[in-house]
This record gives sequence, C-alpha cells and structure tokens, in this order.
Amino acid sequence: MHRPDTDDYLSLLLSDTPLIDTRAPVEFAQGAFPGAVNLPLMSDDERAQVGTCYKQHGQAAAIELGRRLVTPALQQARVEAWADFARRHPHGYLYCFRGGLRSQISQQWLHEAGIDYPRIRGGYKAMRRFLLDSLEPLLQRLPLLIIAGSTGCGKTDLIRALPRAVDLEGLAGHRGSSFGAVSAAQPPQIAFENALIIQLLKRDAAGPAPVPLEDEGRLIGRRDLPQPLLNRMKQAPVVLLEAPLERRIELALRDYVSDLYARLRQQGMDHEQAVTTLAGRHRQSLFRIRKRLGGERYQYAGKLLDIAVQQHLKHDLLSAYEPLIALLLTDYYDPMYHYQLRHHARTVLAKGDHDTLLAFISDHLQHEKGGN
Repeated sequence: MHRPDTDDYLSLLLSDTPLIDTRAPVEFAQGAFPGAVNLPLMSDDERAQVGTCYKQHGQAAAIELGRRLVTPALQQARVEAWADFARRHPHGYLYCFRGGLRSQISQQWLHEAGIDYPRIRGGYKAMRRFLLDSLEPLLQRLPLLIIAGSTGCGKTDLIRALPRAVDLEGLAGHRGSSFGAVSAAQPPQIAFENALIIQLLKRDAAGPAPVPLEDEGRLIGRRDLPQPLLNRMKQAPVVLLEAPLERRIELALRDYVSDLYARLRQQGMDHEQAVTTLAGRHRQSLFRIRKRLGGERYQYAGKLLDIAVQQHLKHDLLSAYEPLIALLLTDYYDPMYHYQLRHHARTVLAKGDHDTLLAFISDHLQHEKGGN
C-alpha cells in the first residue's frame, strides 16, 4: 500500500513513528528525535566534500561529486540498511535536514530496490521548528504540579510512580545535584529539548490534568531547561516531599554511590577501576562546590571521601560513604533548600512522605481531570 509523504509532525511525534535520519553522523550527533536511527546517505567526509563543491561550483557539480564518492558498493550497502529498516518498520518515514535532495535520493534508491517509503516534508529542520513553536502555546494550556523537597528525599522515585509525570532528570541523563552525573555524557542540548517537548505534547494529548515535574533550577547537569518551561514551573503550585535524614542518606547512597558503581561495572570495569572512577567523579564534584562549602569543610569532606573510597576498595563497604553524604546534606544542600523556600513564595498544596504525597497527587490529578 502506497503511503504519501507527510508534514503531519504532531502525529509522527505523538505516535513514536520509526524514523530513518539520513543526515550525516555529525549532524545526527548534534541533536535528533527520540527513536530516530541514523542511516546516512553520506559519511561526514563525503558530506563535507560535497558541501564544499556545492559552494564553489553549484548543485550540479555537487551531485556529480556525490555520485563519484558514493560508489555502487557503498550505495548498495546503504540501500540494504534502509531496506532492512523499512521491512522491520513498514509504517516509518525517512528524512534529511530540510526534506530536500538527500531524502529524495534515499527515497529514489529505495524505490529502485522495490520499496516505496515515504519521507517527511521539510525534514528535520521543519520538525524541530514545529517543536520549538509548540512549547509556549502548550505551556499556556497545560497545568503543572511541582514536586519539591530537600536533596535525597526521593523526589525522582515519586515522579516515576506518577503516570502523567515527566522525568526531567531522566531525559537530561543527570540526577540534578552537583553529584548527579549518571553517565559519561549527557544527551546533546537539542536532543534533550526535543525529547522534553515531545513528552509534554503527549501529556497534553492525553488530557487536561496537571503534569508533575521535579523542582529544578535552570541547569540539570549541563543541560538547560527551556526558559518558557522554567518560567511556568516557578509559577506552578508545589507539593513538598519530606523524609527523615536517615532515609535521605539511604536514598543518596543508592543514587550517587551504589547505582553509579553498578553502572560502571556493567560498562566492563573491574572493582578497582569502578571505585577509582566513582571516586574521581566525586572529587571533581567536591571541587566544584568548594567555595560554598568553605575551605575547612571542603578539606574535611575530602578526607571523608578518601576514607570511604579505601573502605569500598578493600572491603566493598558502601556504608563508609554515609558520613560524607550526611555532611553534604546537612551543611551544603539543606541550607540552599531552606533559603529557596524562604525567598521564593509558592503555593504549597500539600506536605508529606512518599506514600502520603502519592495518594494526594493521584487524587488531585483525578479530580482535575474530572473537573475539566
């Protein structure tokens, strides 16, 4: 069955339509859509040569150079990759940057191989523009509910227990705090924004009830929250998650030590490599906050980290990190949190532990959905 080319960007994004991104790898790495697979028409080097030729000699010369660079063997390999994707995803689409020559050539080569596969009109650039233009109108009609609380109280756990919530830290690949890196690299800023706006569009399409978000500042690691979203989050009502210090130490130990250690081991590191890498990251994090800690506490925190690392290396004793975690929670994070509470007036709808707020928010979302 023939499917026409499309510019129905909203339907494509809401349905997680499988997508072939025919841009060069360097373009894809700068930002893409969730679920898109990079199967390029040209390599980075080929694209650079063709681009230079286009600027110096025009389109016809550039096309001819492209034909010489992409040999019959290369063409066959790339068509086979597209064809395999098309057979596995018969309802997908392909695109290039502007929906122009590269996607047309890819589509034509597929057609010659016996597969008709539609492309996205306007390409990546048009879909990206659609997302950016959608954000402010979307935020005007989509209510938000902010989950706040001191560091280590389990806000992310609560977010992940709520079906309408958007996990900002999950999308950003960072736990939000100075010690929150969960991988060697966060997604590119553009990819983070694309994924975030798509999640908000999905919540909007599902109904008018509020969308729970974790309270965040401008930065999550090195990823910027879009300013329109940040502005709306500052105006939205809040629920405050509370937990005793012992519970917060337990959760912080899980999130910033044991989980990170487990991920490093999964990457193929042995015990010593994983502990050393974890320690290096935490030393860098301590160094970044040294001015706020003050010289004496910074030195003391460094000693606590050294002791914990040695206990982890020799005895696999994760609890050795608890004194350091307690110091950071009480002397670094809590003063900042209480300052923000005092100086940023916000409407607080409820306070309580995880189960209390889970029940309250679930009832609140159901009431708001029913009231609309």
